[in-house]
Amino acid sequence: MFQNTRTLLESVNEVQRSVDASSPEGYSKWRSQQFGVVVMADEATSSNEQPDGELTLRTLAMPGDANAAGDIFGGWVMAQMDLASGIRAAERARGRVVTAAVKEMSFERPVKIGDTLCIYTKINSIGRTSINLRVEAWAQRYLHQGRVKVTQADFIMVALDETGKPMPVPPED
Repeated sequence: MFQNTRTLLESVNEVQRSVDASSPEGYSKWRSQQFGVVVMADEATSSNEQPDGELTLRTLAMPGDANAAGDIFGGWVMAQMDLASGIRAAERARGRVVTAAVKEMSFERPVKIGDTLCIYTKINSIGRTSINLRVEAWAQRYLHQGRVKVTQADFIMVALDETGKPMPVPPED
């Protein structure tokens, strides 16, 4: 596909000269030219659905994170969600946390090279030593203002003390 970031940027610049990739139609044409896929109509426009939670992490999907078709690996998306869960839970626990479980995750739409992956987190509940978070992954399509929900899952994080044993989550200030 793309050997390196420079090749990707050269390709993007070439397409920008040939189509208006900032419009939904131009974006679809660019995706089709680059990856042999057509963006579904519901992806070409933003929906009324909005992310639930706090924006915790944003990162760019790069060629090294993708398969030959230009789809970003689901494991990479899940890893970003795990990082965001750890950030949010560590802030709340005021210390070290680890992932104890991830409940059901299914992918609604693909993430493509060049998309900005936005991870939103919301604390659902707090147990004695655990924090249950709802985590949503949204893709902001390259050269397009709209965003689409990619997947969501519940992450259960456990607070640990300095010896690595579960410790109570401190009360909120």
